[in-house]
Amino acid sequence: MPKGPTKRRPQTTARLLAAAQETFAERGFYGSSIEVICERAGLTRGAFYSNFRTKEELFFALFDLHAQRVVDRLSAAVDELDAAEDPVRAVLRRMSALDEAERRWYLLSTEFTLHAIRHPATARSLAEHDRRLREEIVRLLGRLFDRLGRRPTVDLDSLARLTTAVHEGSLAQSLVEPDRLAPEELAVTYLPLLVEAVSEPAATGRRTGS
Repeated sequence: MPKGPTKRRPQTTARLLAAAQETFAERGFYGSSIEVICERAGLTRGAFYSNFRTKEELFFALFDLHAQRVVDRLSAAVDELDAAEDPVRAVLRRMSALDEAERRWYLLSTEFTLHAIRHPATARSLAEHDRRLREEIVRLLGRLFDRLGRRPTVDLDSLARLTTAVHEGSLAQSLVEPDRLAPEELAVTYLPLLVEAVSEPAATGRRTGS
């Protein structure tokens, strides 16, 4: 491949991702056409298909970018545990932080999840991306328990699924009733109790789970 296109490819990909983020936010996944995304990016359909095969593949590239931001944010929160007065709630507040970008992503990812449920092949792809993100969350949960001096007594993959479900369910309710429920309220109130219930002091006791 010529050197010119190779050097331009990352810039082209970045422009498509930025345009897709804006277009998906405005029109949703179904309402966003490849043509509109390309027009917003100032690129041709040929440029799109040299980077992505489908609109779904473009979504998954955005998923991976968002997943990395989530991991970076939570990793930073775990790193700061020693300086936090209430370590678990500090992490949960960071996890539940809601800004406009997070709100847009939630709306898009919820719509895409419904799309995936209707299309088994897409659901399998989404499950694989979710699995990779969950592996990072499991790693961070392990670090969290270590920093707290506690040993988990449950499977951390299942715990990661549960905490994700609480986070996403709380966010949905908060977006519907923003004046009644803060995005972090349920997680900050109840997940510390869960952390305590599914772990034991690392120096004593006998582990009862895997």
